[in-house]
Amino acid sequence: MTNLASSYNPDVLSCIANLSNDEVFTPPEVANAMLDMLPQELFSDPNTTFLDPATKSGVFLREIAKRLIAGLEDKIPDLQERLDHIFHKQLYGIAITELTSLLSRRSLYCSKYPNSVYSVSTFDDVQGNVRFKNIMHRWKDGKCVYCGVNKTEGTYERDGLEEHAYEFIHNTCPKEIFDMKFDVIIGNPPYQLSTGQGQSQAMPIYHKFIEQAIKLNPRYLIMITPSRWFTGGMGLDSFRRKMLDDKHMKKIVDYSMSTDCFPGVDIAGGVNYFLWDRSYDGDCEYTYIDNGTSTTLTRQLNEYSVLVRNNKSLNIIRKAMSLNEDSISSLMSSLGPFGLGTAERGSKSVRNGYKLLSSEGYSYIEKNKVSTGTEYIDKWKVIIGKATSAGAATASKADGKRKVIATLSLLEPNAVCTFSYFVGGAFESKDEAINCEAYFATKFVRFLLLQTLSSINISKDRFQFVPIQDFSRKWTDDELYSKYKLSDDEIDLIESMIKPMDLTGDDDDV
Repeated sequence: MTNLASSYNPDVLSCIANLSNDEVFTPPEVANAMLDMLPQELFSDPNTTFLDPATKSGVFLREIAKRLIAGLEDKIPDLQERLDHIFHKQLYGIAITELTSLLSRRSLYCSKYPNSVYSVSTFDDVQGNVRFKNIMHRWKDGKCVYCGVNKTEGTYERDGLEEHAYEFIHNTCPKEIFDMKFDVIIGNPPYQLSTGQGQSQAMPIYHKFIEQAIKLNPRYLIMITPSRWFTGGMGLDSFRRKMLDDKHMKKIVDYSMSTDCFPGVDIAGGVNYFLWDRSYDGDCEYTYIDNGTSTTLTRQLNEYSVLVRNNKSLNIIRKAMSLNEDSISSLMSSLGPFGLGTAERGSKSVRNGYKLLSSEGYSYIEKNKVSTGTEYIDKWKVIIGKATSAGAATASKADGKRKVIATLSLLEPNAVCTFSYFVGGAFESKDEAINCEAYFATKFVRFLLLQTLSSINISKDRFQFVPIQDFSRKWTDDELYSKYKLSDDEIDLIESMIKPMDLTGDDDDV
């Protein structure tokens, strides 16, 4: 007979498969690490109230309940009385779908229906304190006035199916949902909504849950989200600036690889969770976890316009900017420098046209198809691929290093490129272009670029920490390390993170 006491009995909430990268279930161990950031006396106070505004599995509410059951034992000795008090007076949730409302109630009350005989605490209705309300998007000029998603036919107006119009953020007055104040708001909100243009163009939505929660003015706010907001983009620039300037941000724990936090879930740029403390006013305790190594530093989040994630990188960036040189981004074009889409392939038979570089190699294109970037056409051009190598932040399995820039090459005069590339610099002299290309290939430059990346795309603003050089000469890493007075430890950090880049195209990106 099987010995049940010694057999493997995993937590069911650790075993639930995630629906997608949009809706990621939180493992119990991560939920508890987030709860550990709070003052633990909250769990011994019968008046503390908790809200999960985007509950999916109910893991946060369940783990809070466990702590309250233990913490209130002296104040409310009778177990059933204690359970009734906790579930009726302290724990509240707003589910993101009808299915997750049932799952959350099952996790919290041990029954999908808290008015049933199976519930550990009996309510008068089928929802208890975990509510779900089927909300509709409110359209104006083709967009939802609350979440901003486009009105795409068949995506968010589907009879009998989920509309993904989440109640917490589709509400001008969220405090009226439960008509009460909360001491702690905690959760793992949905990350994005489809725009109908593929995963890379999905619209972030998690920041709207954070902004709405802050409006409720809780004592503490804890949420786990993608780390892409650290560098902005896709509507996140204003949000990023507010968060980096907010002195209530007390702690951040940042994972460069999401799989270290959510096993089996790959989220480009990693994930983080943070503690916002209403009564705190100071610098943030920031912990960065990368490739098995953790560093913690108390720092100003708004030192730069983007949040530099690697604590060890800060001093290198400061030294790189210490000579007050212009950024090399001043030489660069915007994305799509010649107005040619990524699908443009040109032709092999065009005469008297421009040479065209696309992701499939070289061809030719009629001159009248090139609408912009004429100032670059007759020059030697350094071309950089807009997509990074392996998401940039992902270390190679072989040696833990990154390539960062996937494509780097020269374009001769009268040659152009598609939207897959942008111009890193344009020169009258071929030698200057060669020297500039070699500079982009240095580990020093790619390390500085890496500090601004949290998605697969590169643009000129991501080079803000890279100083411009005199390209009448060629620069090596050793010369750059010496020029900016990097210490041996700082050099070792760059060398340990960035792999060599062979401009012949023979380097191996494992």
